[in-house]
Amino acid sequence: MISADPWKNALKQLDDACSILKIDKSLRDYLAEPNKVLRVKIPVKMDNGKIRTFIGFRSQHNNDRGPYKGGIRYFDPEGGVEYMEKEVKALSSWMTWKCAVVDVPLGGGKGGIYLNAKKEKISAAELERITRRYAYAISEIIGPKKDIPAPDVYTTGTEMAQIMDVYSKLHGSESDPGVITGKPLSIGGSLARNVATGLGCAYCIRDAAKTIGLKLRGAKVVLQGYGNAATFAAEYLEKMGAKVIAVSDSKGAIINPKGMDSKKVLEFKNKTGSVVGFPGSKKISTEELLTTKCDILVPAALENQITASIAKKINCKIIAEAANGPTMPDADPILYGKKILMIPDILANSGGVCISYLEWVQNNMGYYWTFDEVAKKMEDHITRGFRDTLALSKKHKVDMRRAAMVLAVSRVLEAFKAKGLWP
Repeated sequence: MISADPWKNALKQLDDACSILKIDKSLRDYLAEPNKVLRVKIPVKMDNGKIRTFIGFRSQHNNDRGPYKGGIRYFDPEGGVEYMEKEVKALSSWMTWKCAVVDVPLGGGKGGIYLNAKKEKISAAELERITRRYAYAISEIIGPKKDIPAPDVYTTGTEMAQIMDVYSKLHGSESDPGVITGKPLSIGGSLARNVATGLGCAYCIRDAAKTIGLKLRGAKVVLQGYGNAATFAAEYLEKMGAKVIAVSDSKGAIINPKGMDSKKVLEFKNKTGSVVGFPGSKKISTEELLTTKCDILVPAALENQITASIAKKINCKIIAEAANGPTMPDADPILYGKKILMIPDILANSGGVCISYLEWVQNNMGYYWTFDEVAKKMEDHITRGFRDTLALSKKHKVDMRRAAMVLAVSRVLEAFKAKGLWP
């Protein structure tokens, strides 16, 4: 059985695509390894006057199609710092494929600090010092034409603004908005950025429903994780006629077969700290949530949630991976055998990188579009990505994940072969 190692999972997915494309080992090795993985120490004076040293990372996987692109997360996975390094490498590779599958001219990067600010009750002042010190540590390898970070788990526009400020001052300019995306609107952010991942996921689900003849009006939706991606996916799916019957967050899962208003659930969570206890709902386990009979399942939490044993019990028509790597590789053939249409993460949650790309474009040209213009441009990228992936799935008779990887890998290889090697 494949271990819950995100880096091994990422390599397995690449191997599958290379086998279908008949790519030899030498090119496979080139595509697998990140170009650079930077590990930095971040010494910071805390509010109590003591110095604490944090560990941070920035992985730059591939830039054959354009500058590196990828989020920065502040998180403390169970496996510790060493696990986080593997996680960042895997996520940077998935960003390479994600950009390629929706035909965004960027490469893959990812970064993070081993830190859980909420759990440790890190103050805002401490968090700013940590962020600025991290920005200083990675400043030499990022830039508008090199590597453009963005928000991720437990980071926001605030941290992005601070990183931009550090970079700009270090490089002799008062403002260089193209160095990072996910910024506040007042300093070069883009409209639609806050809804991007959820809206993009909803677009994918809409196209998937058309593919299998599922009517979204009345379709039952289950969402695991109730953060930004899931809440906006729920909101837009409700606008399309679907109804949310179960959701979860880090403190538990709830269900109401009759349906729940997603906005009211979010209001309840913001007020109480969790979705658990929402009026009219019943608390259930994570496994019960994932295996609840529904039309659409949206895993929007962390990686490695759908194991082979869970996959055997899943009872839905469409799975849309709003999270990165939520499905274990040995679960994929089980889901494919059950004829569940899986929209893989590199396609389903690509709305974020699409809008990040569009924000970067706006920064570079100094001209900004309306919400509808940005959303339409994102929709075009995602719709084409879904259509191209579906065509390859049918051509090679493989699941959508393998098809998406085949599409992405072939596009990266095309760019690599066009440029060649130097020296």
